[in-house]
Amino acid sequence: MNAVSQGPSRHTERAQAQRERILCAAQKCFIEHGFHAAGMALIAETAEMSPGLIYRYFDSKNAIILAIVGRQLEDARTCIRALHDAPDMTAAALDTFNCWRNGDPRMMNAALFLEMTAEASRNPELVAAFADSDQAVRCELANWLSADVASGGKGLPPEVARLRAISLQCYFVGLAIRALREPDISQSDLQAAIGQFMQGLYSTVE
Repeated sequence: MNAVSQGPSRHTERAQAQRERILCAAQKCFIEHGFHAAGMALIAETAEMSPGLIYRYFDSKNAIILAIVGRQLEDARTCIRALHDAPDMTAAALDTFNCWRNGDPRMMNAALFLEMTAEASRNPELVAAFADSDQAVRCELANWLSADVASGGKGLPPEVARLRAISLQCYFVGLAIRALREPDISQSDLQAAIGQFMQGLYSTVE
């Protein structure tokens, strides 16, 4: 009975491991070559699998893209949670910039994020995935900004918090772009600029 109950679990674990192997290979290909240049043959070669085996787990390249988008967006949400839980958000934001600049594998890849954003303009399924994620992140940020200070929030009025959440989303997208376009920007200048933004973010409106 024990062996029977463990069978499906081992099968599920193997399937998950295979899916992860495919997604890691595809992500590498997409970062290096872009979504359109990286075909299933290249992904299969990178994953050291046959194309037929990949199709057992994903019925198309678009399905792989959607899975990677989901994972990258969840990574982005994890980064945001870590930022607003940090004791010094300016330092945490600067650290995030440096991770994006250095291509830290533990973080959402900034180049791939921008590639996904561009692809979303042509792919309705990606548009929906981004819209759902953006709303979830925005709600999470607004709840944090409007929560009372004693519970770890910033105590902003709900409507102010909602608008500041949008500002924060825009800011971090811009920070990711800056990490790619200007990786050698002065760290002291960037830290000062982030600090000024954060100071304005937390201030109340008279």
